[in-house]
Amino acid sequence: MKSIAYLDIETTGLSSTYHDLTVIGLHIENDNDEVMQFVGEEISSSKLLKIIKKVDTVYTFNGSRFDLPFIKGKLKLDITSHCKHEDLMYACWQRNLKGGLKVVEKTLGIRRKIEDVDGYAAVQLWNDYQSQGCSASLKKLLDYNKEDVLNLKVLRRKLKA
Repeated sequence: MKSIAYLDIETTGLSSTYHDLTVIGLHIENDNDEVMQFVGEEISSSKLLKIIKKVDTVYTFNGSRFDLPFIKGKLKLDITSHCKHEDLMYACWQRNLKGGLKVVEKTLGIRRKIEDVDGYAAVQLWNDYQSQGCSASLKKLLDYNKEDVLNLKVLRRKLKA
């Protein structure tokens, strides 16, 4: 039986031509909150494809415009040719919930443990890790990505999407 997955990426910028993938976080829906994360040079199309082939539907937030095109640009992997994709951002828009993921979460009462990180800060955390070997920065980046992925699951349930 195939399953549902939630996916979120971290990058060094907005362009797959000029920037890099730093983290891919995936959660296969089950009874635990385990998130698989591929980091830096661990990221590969073969590793991601191995997981995606077991998935019926992958959920993202703004994945249609960012995550999936970035993955396709960097890894030459079109996730939608292997499973269905649902972008929860559009389900939010249908309910007049506008703004980024953090804004929508706040509106719906979805809590975050890490409130001081956004996309820009995520880039800085990666840069600190890369340039200074700061393991605390990498841990915070991974925790942030994990929270994004798990909150997609909560968001989907709240939206009944």
